Amino acid sequence: MSPALAVLLALAGGVGAACRFWLDGEIRRRWRTVLPVATIAINVSGSLLIGLIAGAHLYLGLGSGWQTVLATGFCGGYTTFSTAAVETVRLAEERERVRAVLNALGTVVLTVAAAAAGLGLMALIGN
Repeated sequence: MSPALAVLLALAGGVGAACRFWLDGEIRRRWRTVLPVATIAINVSGSLLIGLIAGAHLYLGLGSGWQTVLATGFCGGYTTFSTAAVETVRLAEERERVRAVLNALGTVVLTVAAAAAGLGLMALIGN
């Protein structure tokens, strides 16, 4: 990896983390729910973006360097699957087992579906 790519990757990761921090706060400030909606929304939107980026690379010629910076850097800083895991464990420890299962399975299903949707959309645009 070139030094320039490493710097862009790090900067993109920082921007992604800052975006996550801001969006998480905005969602939590506006909605109080029984599930960690902010974390779910961030992970689903990040997964959609990763699908779009992967599709842009595969079907529209986005360079691999840009794919790395955007998907690994920005989306890596933006998404927060470790927080999703901690929130699931917290729900289980609070004996909210149904909510814990909904959070875990819902996050997996929704994020995979979002990534597939982004990839599919880019395939349609590219063909």
